Amino acid sequence: MNKKKLKASSQRAGRKSGSIFVIFLFLSVLGIFMVLPVYLAVVMSVKPSQEWFVFPPKLYAIDPTLDNYREMFKVAGNLWVPFSRYVFNSCFVTVTITAAQCFTASMAAFILAKGRFKGRKLLNSIVIISLLYQSNVIYIVQYMVIAKLGMINTYMALILPGIATPMGVFLMRQSIGKVPDTIIEAAKVDGAGMFGICWRIVMPNQKPALMTLIIFAFQAAWNIQANTYVFDESLKTLPTAVSQAAASGIARQGVAMAAAVFMLVPPVIVFMAAQKNVIETMAHSGIKE
Repeated sequence: MNKKKLKASSQRAGRKSGSIFVIFLFLSVLGIFMVLPVYLAVVMSVKPSQEWFVFPPKLYAIDPTLDNYREMFKVAGNLWVPFSRYVFNSCFVTVTITAAQCFTASMAAFILAKGRFKGRKLLNSIVIISLLYQSNVIYIVQYMVIAKLGMINTYMALILPGIATPMGVFLMRQSIGKVPDTIIEAAKVDGAGMFGICWRIVMPNQKPALMTLIIFAFQAAWNIQANTYVFDESLKTLPTAVSQAAASGIARQGVAMAAAVFMLVPPVIVFMAAQKNVIETMAHSGIKE
Protein backbone atom coordinates (compact mmCIF):
# COMPACT_ATOMS: atom_id res chain seq x y z
CA MET A 1 0.00 0.00 0.00
CA ASN A 2 2.81 2.37 0.90
CA LYS A 3 4.56 1.56 -2.38
CA LYS A 4 1.43 2.53 -4.32
CA LYS A 5 1.18 5.83 -2.43
CA LEU A 6 4.85 6.59 -3.06
CA LYS A 7 4.44 5.77 -6.74
CA ALA A 8 1.36 8.00 -7.06
CA SER A 9 3.13 10.78 -5.19
CA SER A 10 6.17 10.47 -7.49
CA GLN A 11 3.91 10.66 -10.56
CA ARG A 12 2.21 13.81 -9.25
CA ALA A 13 5.60 15.36 -8.47
CA GLY A 14 6.81 14.47 -11.97
CA ARG A 15 3.74 16.02 -13.59
CA LYS A 16 4.18 19.14 -11.45
CA SER A 17 7.85 19.43 -12.39
CA GLY A 18 6.97 18.99 -16.06
CA SER A 19 4.32 21.72 -15.83
CA ILE A 20 6.77 24.09 -14.14
CA PHE A 21 9.35 23.40 -16.85
CA VAL A 22 6.82 24.12 -19.64
CA ILE A 23 5.76 27.37 -17.96
CA PHE A 24 9.40 28.38 -17.44
CA LEU A 25 10.19 27.61 -21.09
CA PHE A 26 7.19 29.60 -22.32
CA LEU A 27 8.03 32.61 -20.15
CA SER A 28 11.68 32.45 -21.24
CA VAL A 29 10.73 32.52 -24.93
CA LEU A 30 8.25 35.33 -24.28
CA GLY A 31 10.90 37.28 -22.37
CA ILE A 32 13.36 36.90 -25.24
CA PHE A 33 10.83 38.30 -27.71
CA MET A 34 10.17 41.23 -25.38
CA VAL A 35 13.86 42.03 -24.88
CA LEU A 36 14.79 41.54 -28.55
CA PRO A 37 13.56 44.99 -29.78
CA VAL A 38 15.53 46.75 -27.03
CA TYR A 39 18.62 44.68 -27.82
CA LEU A 40 18.33 45.44 -31.54
CA ALA A 41 17.93 49.16 -30.85
CA VAL A 42 21.12 49.20 -28.79
CA VAL A 43 23.02 47.13 -31.38
CA MET A 44 21.88 49.30 -34.29
CA SER A 45 22.89 52.43 -32.39
CA VAL A 46 26.51 51.23 -32.16
CA LYS A 47 26.79 49.94 -35.74
CA PRO A 48 28.86 52.02 -38.17
CA SER A 49 27.01 53.16 -41.30
CA GLN A 50 28.67 50.57 -43.59
CA GLU A 51 27.27 47.70 -41.50
CA TRP A 52 23.72 48.82 -42.21
CA PHE A 53 24.12 47.42 -45.73
CA VAL A 54 25.53 44.02 -44.74
CA PHE A 55 23.41 41.12 -46.04
CA PRO A 56 22.22 39.01 -44.39
CA PRO A 57 21.78 41.42 -41.48
CA LYS A 58 23.77 40.66 -38.35
CA LEU A 59 22.25 40.61 -34.88
CA TYR A 60 25.45 42.10 -33.49
CA ALA A 61 27.87 44.87 -34.35
CA ILE A 62 31.02 43.63 -36.11
CA ASP A 63 32.93 46.82 -35.36
CA PRO A 64 30.97 48.67 -32.62
CA THR A 65 31.43 52.41 -32.38
CA LEU A 66 29.99 55.40 -30.53
CA ASP A 67 30.11 57.63 -33.61
CA ASN A 68 26.33 57.58 -33.88
CA TYR A 69 26.01 59.10 -30.41
CA ARG A 70 28.66 61.71 -31.22
CA GLU A 71 26.85 62.48 -34.48
CA MET A 72 23.57 62.72 -32.60
CA PHE A 73 24.85 65.54 -30.39
CA LYS A 74 26.52 67.17 -33.39
CA VAL A 75 23.26 67.11 -35.36
CA ALA A 76 21.41 68.32 -32.27
CA GLY A 77 23.74 71.31 -32.09
CA ASN A 78 22.85 72.30 -35.66
CA LEU A 79 19.06 72.22 -35.20
CA TRP A 80 16.88 75.30 -35.38
CA VAL A 81 16.45 75.12 -31.63
CA PRO A 82 18.90 73.60 -29.09
CA PHE A 83 18.59 69.88 -28.42
CA SER A 84 18.18 70.73 -24.76
CA ARG A 85 14.94 72.50 -25.69
CA TYR A 86 13.44 69.26 -27.01
CA VAL A 87 14.53 67.48 -23.83
CA PHE A 88 13.01 70.23 -21.67
CA ASN A 89 9.73 70.11 -23.59
CA SER A 90 9.46 66.34 -23.18
CA CYS A 91 10.34 66.50 -19.47
CA PHE A 92 7.90 69.36 -18.81
CA VAL A 93 5.03 67.71 -20.68
CA THR A 94 5.72 64.30 -19.14
CA VAL A 95 5.97 65.50 -15.54
CA THR A 96 2.88 67.71 -15.88
CA ILE A 97 0.74 64.98 -17.44
CA THR A 98 1.90 62.37 -14.92
CA ALA A 99 1.16 64.57 -11.91
CA ALA A 100 -2.19 65.81 -13.29
CA GLN A 101 -3.28 62.31 -14.30
CA CYS A 102 -2.51 60.89 -10.85
CA PHE A 103 -4.46 63.73 -9.21
CA THR A 104 -7.55 63.56 -11.42
CA ALA A 105 -7.65 59.75 -11.66
CA SER A 106 -7.33 59.38 -7.88
CA MET A 107 -10.17 61.79 -7.13
CA ALA A 108 -12.46 60.34 -9.81
CA ALA A 109 -11.68 56.78 -8.69
CA PHE A 110 -12.38 57.63 -5.04
CA ILE A 111 -15.83 58.96 -5.89
CA LEU A 112 -16.64 56.04 -8.19
CA ALA A 113 -15.45 53.49 -5.63
CA LYS A 114 -16.78 54.97 -2.38
CA GLY A 115 -19.39 57.51 -3.44
CA ARG A 116 -23.06 56.70 -3.08
CA PHE A 117 -25.08 58.40 -5.81
CA LYS A 118 -27.40 57.48 -8.65
CA GLY A 119 -25.68 56.44 -11.85
CA ARG A 120 -22.47 55.27 -10.14
CA LYS A 121 -22.64 51.78 -11.67
CA LEU A 122 -23.37 53.27 -15.08
CA LEU A 123 -20.30 55.50 -14.85
CA ASN A 124 -18.15 52.56 -13.78
CA SER A 125 -19.41 50.59 -16.77
CA ILE A 126 -18.59 53.48 -19.10
CA VAL A 127 -15.04 53.58 -17.75
CA ILE A 128 -14.62 49.84 -18.37
CA ILE A 129 -16.11 50.02 -21.87
CA SER A 130 -13.90 52.99 -22.77
CA LEU A 131 -10.84 50.77 -22.19
CA LEU A 132 -11.76 49.03 -25.45
CA TYR A 133 -11.32 52.16 -27.57
CA GLN A 134 -8.05 53.61 -28.83
CA SER A 135 -7.35 57.33 -28.81
CA ASN A 136 -7.16 57.32 -32.64
CA VAL A 137 -10.95 57.12 -32.73
CA ILE A 138 -11.35 60.60 -31.24
CA TYR A 139 -8.45 62.39 -32.97
CA ILE A 140 -10.66 64.54 -35.20
CA VAL A 141 -13.07 65.52 -32.42
CA GLN A 142 -10.13 66.13 -30.10
CA TYR A 143 -8.49 68.44 -32.62
CA MET A 144 -11.73 70.40 -33.08
CA VAL A 145 -12.13 70.86 -29.31
CA ILE A 146 -8.53 72.00 -28.85
CA ALA A 147 -8.83 74.38 -31.80
CA LYS A 148 -12.05 75.88 -30.38
CA LEU A 149 -10.32 76.40 -27.04
CA GLY A 150 -7.47 78.24 -28.78
CA MET A 151 -4.81 75.78 -27.60
CA ILE A 152 -3.25 74.93 -30.96
CA ASN A 153 0.52 75.50 -30.92
CA THR A 154 0.69 75.62 -27.11
CA TYR A 155 1.85 73.26 -24.37
CA MET A 156 -1.76 72.72 -23.31
CA ALA A 157 -2.49 71.05 -26.66
CA LEU A 158 -0.06 68.31 -25.62
CA ILE A 159 -0.94 68.20 -21.93
CA LEU A 160 -4.73 68.42 -21.81
CA PRO A 161 -5.60 65.28 -23.88
CA GLY A 162 -3.29 63.14 -21.74
CA ILE A 163 -4.58 64.14 -18.31
CA ALA A 164 -7.68 61.92 -18.17
CA THR A 165 -7.39 58.23 -19.10
CA PRO A 166 -9.83 55.39 -18.40
CA MET A 167 -6.96 53.04 -17.52
CA GLY A 168 -5.81 55.33 -14.72
CA VAL A 169 -9.32 55.67 -13.30
CA PHE A 170 -9.88 51.92 -13.56
CA LEU A 171 -6.64 50.99 -11.77
CA MET A 172 -7.21 53.45 -8.96
CA ARG A 173 -10.87 52.48 -8.55
CA GLN A 174 -9.98 48.81 -8.22
CA SER A 175 -7.38 49.62 -5.58
CA ILE A 176 -9.50 52.11 -3.63
CA GLY A 177 -12.43 49.68 -3.71
CA LYS A 178 -10.50 47.39 -1.33
CA VAL A 179 -10.42 50.06 1.40
CA PRO A 180 -12.96 49.04 4.13
CA ASP A 181 -16.03 51.25 4.29
CA THR A 182 -15.80 51.25 8.09
CA ILE A 183 -12.64 53.38 7.92
CA ILE A 184 -14.39 55.98 5.79
CA GLU A 185 -17.48 55.98 8.01
CA ALA A 186 -15.30 56.44 11.10
CA ALA A 187 -13.58 59.39 9.44
CA LYS A 188 -16.96 60.95 8.63
CA VAL A 189 -18.02 60.57 12.26
CA ASP A 190 -14.84 62.41 13.29
CA GLY A 191 -15.87 65.30 11.03
CA ALA A 192 -13.62 64.68 8.04
CA GLY A 193 -14.86 65.78 4.63
CA MET A 194 -14.68 63.78 1.44
CA PHE A 195 -11.60 65.65 0.22
CA GLY A 196 -9.80 65.06 3.51
CA ILE A 197 -10.78 61.38 3.58
CA CYS A 198 -9.49 60.95 0.04
CA TRP A 199 -6.06 62.54 0.52
CA ARG A 200 -5.38 61.96 4.22
CA ILE A 201 -6.74 58.46 4.75
CA VAL A 202 -7.24 56.62 1.45
CA MET A 203 -4.40 57.88 -0.79
CA PRO A 204 -1.53 57.21 1.66
CA ASN A 205 -2.42 53.50 1.40
CA GLN A 206 -2.53 53.42 -2.41
CA LYS A 207 1.21 53.50 -3.15
CA PRO A 208 1.28 50.35 -5.36
CA ALA A 209 -1.57 51.58 -7.54
CA LEU A 210 -0.16 55.10 -7.72
CA MET A 211 3.26 53.83 -8.74
CA THR A 212 1.68 51.70 -11.44
CA LEU A 213 -0.28 54.70 -12.69
CA ILE A 214 2.88 56.80 -12.68
CA ILE A 215 4.64 54.25 -14.91
CA PHE A 216 1.79 54.07 -17.42
CA ALA A 217 1.31 57.84 -17.48
CA PHE A 218 5.05 58.53 -17.75
CA GLN A 219 5.53 56.10 -20.62
CA ALA A 220 2.56 57.45 -22.60
CA ALA A 221 3.49 61.10 -22.01
CA TRP A 222 7.19 60.59 -22.79
CA ASN A 223 6.30 59.21 -26.25
CA ILE A 224 3.96 62.06 -27.22
CA GLN A 225 4.75 63.56 -30.61
CA ALA A 226 3.89 67.19 -31.27
CA ASN A 227 3.25 67.08 -35.02
CA THR A 228 -0.53 67.19 -34.75
CA TYR A 229 -1.15 70.18 -32.49
CA VAL A 230 2.17 72.04 -32.35
CA PHE A 231 3.97 73.67 -35.28
CA ASP A 232 6.45 75.90 -33.46
CA GLU A 233 9.81 74.10 -33.37
CA SER A 234 10.58 75.43 -29.89
CA LEU A 235 7.50 73.64 -28.50
CA LYS A 236 8.10 70.22 -30.05
CA THR A 237 9.06 67.19 -27.99
CA LEU A 238 12.01 64.82 -28.22
CA PRO A 239 10.12 62.02 -30.06
CA THR A 240 9.30 64.56 -32.78
CA ALA A 241 12.98 65.42 -33.20
CA VAL A 242 13.83 61.71 -33.38
CA SER A 243 11.18 61.07 -36.05
CA GLN A 244 12.48 64.03 -38.04
CA ALA A 245 16.01 62.62 -37.87
CA ALA A 246 14.78 59.18 -38.96
CA ALA A 247 13.02 60.77 -41.94
CA SER A 248 16.32 62.22 -43.19
CA GLY A 249 17.27 58.99 -44.98
CA ILE A 250 19.41 55.92 -44.43
CA ALA A 251 22.47 58.05 -43.66
CA ARG A 252 20.84 59.27 -40.45
CA GLN A 253 19.39 55.94 -39.29
CA GLY A 254 22.27 55.39 -36.88
CA VAL A 255 21.66 58.81 -35.35
CA ALA A 256 17.94 58.05 -35.09
CA MET A 257 18.65 54.75 -33.31
CA ALA A 258 21.08 56.48 -30.92
CA ALA A 259 18.39 59.04 -30.10
CA ALA A 260 15.85 56.23 -29.63
CA VAL A 261 18.15 54.54 -27.10
CA PHE A 262 18.61 57.90 -25.39
CA MET A 263 14.83 58.21 -25.14
CA LEU A 264 14.52 54.67 -23.81
CA VAL A 265 16.55 55.36 -20.69
CA PRO A 266 14.08 57.45 -18.58
CA PRO A 267 11.08 55.04 -18.92
CA VAL A 268 13.32 52.08 -18.10
CA ILE A 269 14.65 53.83 -14.98
CA VAL A 270 11.11 54.68 -13.83
CA PHE A 271 9.91 51.12 -14.45
CA MET A 272 12.86 49.49 -12.68
CA ALA A 273 12.29 51.74 -9.66
CA ALA A 274 8.63 50.74 -9.36
CA GLN A 275 8.35 47.25 -10.90
CA LYS A 276 7.61 45.60 -7.53
CA ASN A 277 4.57 47.83 -7.07
CA VAL A 278 3.42 47.11 -10.63
CA ILE A 279 3.53 43.34 -10.05
CA GLU A 280 1.65 43.72 -6.76
CA THR A 281 -1.06 45.87 -8.32
CA MET A 282 -1.52 43.61 -11.37
CA ALA A 283 -1.77 40.56 -9.11
CA HIS A 284 -4.59 42.03 -7.05
CA SER A 285 -6.48 44.02 -9.67
CA GLY A 286 -9.58 42.58 -11.28
CA ILE A 287 -13.05 43.56 -12.42
CA LYS A 288 -15.54 43.25 -9.64
CA GLU A 289 -18.65 45.05 -8.54
